[in-house]
Amino acid sequence: GELGHSTQTSLVEENTLIASLCDLLERIWSHGLHTKQGKSALWSHLTNFQELEECNDTSKPIDPNFLTPDLSSVALETTPPAMTSSTIELKSSSRSRSETRTSNTRRLSEECQQQPTLVPLPVTLEYDLRCVQAMTDIKTHIGYARAFVRLSLEKKLLSKHLRTLLSDTALLRSQYKRYAFLRCEEEKEQFLYHLLSLNAVDYNCFTNSYTNTSDFYCIGIPYRVAIFVAHRTNAASTSANCWITVSGTLGETQRVPISKGILEFVFHNKNLGLLTTVRIGHDNTGLSPKWMVEFIIVRNEITGHAYNFPCGRWLGRGIDDDSTERLLVGERIENVGERIKISTVPRVRSPSVPPPKRALPADDIQHMLGDCVNNIAKFYYRSSKENISSWTLLLCGETGLVSCLEQVFLHGFKSSRIFGRNLYVWDFIARVREEKDSSGEADDISRYYCHLVTKIQNSSHSLGKDGRFQLFVCLGVRDHMLHCCLLSVIAPSRSTLEMYDEISFFRDPYLLEYVAEMLQSLNNFDIILENSLTYSIS
Repeated sequence: GELGHSTQTSLVEENTLIASLCDLLERIWSHGLHTKQGKSALWSHLTNFQELEECNDTSKPIDPNFLTPDLSSVALETTPPAMTSSTIELKSSSRSRSETRTSNTRRLSEECQQQPTLVPLPVTLEYDLRCVQAMTDIKTHIGYARAFVRLSLEKKLLSKHLRTLLSDTALLRSQYKRYAFLRCEEEKEQFLYHLLSLNAVDYNCFTNSYTNTSDFYCIGIPYRVAIFVAHRTNAASTSANCWITVSGTLGETQRVPISKGILEFVFHNKNLGLLTTVRIGHDNTGLSPKWMVEFIIVRNEITGHAYNFPCGRWLGRGIDDDSTERLLVGERIENVGERIKISTVPRVRSPSVPPPKRALPADDIQHMLGDCVNNIAKFYYRSSKENISSWTLLLCGETGLVSCLEQVFLHGFKSSRIFGRNLYVWDFIARVREEKDSSGEADDISRYYCHLVTKIQNSSHSLGKDGRFQLFVCLGVRDHMLHCCLLSVIAPSRSTLEMYDEISFFRDPYLLEYVAEMLQSLNNFDIILENSLTYSIS
């Protein structure tokens, strides 16, 4: 978890602390019991409460065998309490593969122009209990109880759920003696108040603990995708065949097809961990393939974690930077409402969002680059160096290295005289490669530069010019060669003299030295890139 004042605990420390909390809860729930019903007093109390609630629910038929549930086969009901018809359906482990494939994408609205309606998930004890009961790899009551505690902690609902559980005084009296801790009002209230303070911490203890595909209903975790498009008639829909891939700290998906006209759907996948990036694209087919995507929200339907992936760019040939796919960097958002409006969603700049038209002064760019490098150094020395999601944000986030170097390349660029209105830094980088190829220079740095640019150009024809620049920066930093390329290849090239003013970072000796020193300092760090950033370029 991470406290508001930057106190951090490692995964091992967090697991140790939460295991101690689970043991404490078991001791509290075991105190003063009339008769212990199983190895976990907490889980027995939870299931007894659930059975009574189901009996009292007149909207559902009573199962005559409800007193002896088979926990290994319990699954989420098709429509749990407080859920609407557009909320996900979590099936039991007996669900066939063909049913799974057909349910991965389904239409939620009849009008393709209608924006998605992201219905809030239930925040009830019953819903989270059924989520835990549907986990097929847990075999013991102790295991179920610990999974419930971890899920409730991650959702910041532990105190609320336990207060709901203890609100049934008749059940408490039937199970506990008068002197039991849970029947002492003052002690119980103080205990729940202390648990409420845990909401100040952001835990990922459920997400990080249950990483196997088979843990979740045999078909994986359900993820809901909501795509928000531009309101303009010629931008809101596309004739092309679209797809999306989602990446996180624990893995990434294969391409998930998006049915035409569908803006909200659910797919199942193994636990992806904390989500980091989304890549969305299409094959540019049909009469009107151009598509304007404003932003995408992806939500884990178990933990409720939702992530916003801003885009604000076109997908299609002959428009914008000619890209038919975009890589979007996400951030977690809180309290996703019943209907999302574009104006209400945090607009964090993804690496594919166009740079601001107003050129920044050189001093501001130097400060940006210095702060960015300092953030990378702090992360490397203070945090887990293998936290790939943090590397992605530091490199490709709103104030990441790609954004800073984009400003470095744009400063003093003779854009209006060379390319007219369509300015892309990648055009300059590719022109330098052509110059080096024609000159026949064969030193190691020039060969690396030409090889890297060629690899990027050949890696994906659907990648736009801004995406290629991002790939160039990320791979150059990973290989500890970016500063060499700037000093030995880009700065002395004839293309730089022709395309940059003297005030640029590549022609001003002081500015060039500053950028080179900043980038050279990054050679001290072993930067790890997630697969979604590299296009498998070694």
